[in-house]
Amino acid sequence: MVDVRLFQPPDLDGIVALCAAEGWPSFPEDPARALRALTAPGVTTVVAADGERVAGFAQLLSDGEIQAHLSLIAVDPAYRLRNLGREMLRYALSIAGGSRIDLITETAPEFYSALPHRRLDGFRIWPQIDKLPE
Repeated sequence: MVDVRLFQPPDLDGIVALCAAEGWPSFPEDPARALRALTAPGVTTVVAADGERVAGFAQLLSDGEIQAHLSLIAVDPAYRLRNLGREMLRYALSIAGGSRIDLITETAPEFYSALPHRRLDGFRIWPQIDKLPE
């Protein structure tokens, strides 16, 4: 049985492995930095745990009242199509606070469009903006 709960430091290796499997380099590059990011003030991180195994995780940033931003969400392919993503989002928002979740994605449009939503255009500003091609 999969349990959705708050992140605990022993979950870090499972989250790093999920990120590596998705091709997301930031957490695998520096797990100590990943731990700080997952537990930073204003951050709510939840996991879907199957015993000791991390089947999925979600990281939200929130002002605690209105806005929450989904930074990352991943579910192990062996656990997909079990509503774990939806359960993690619901639980994370109940802990983090807020009335909505905003996100930017290049993947999984089927998952997000299956949730109640309104589609908006957005932008991601990179710190190295002067180095981006025009």
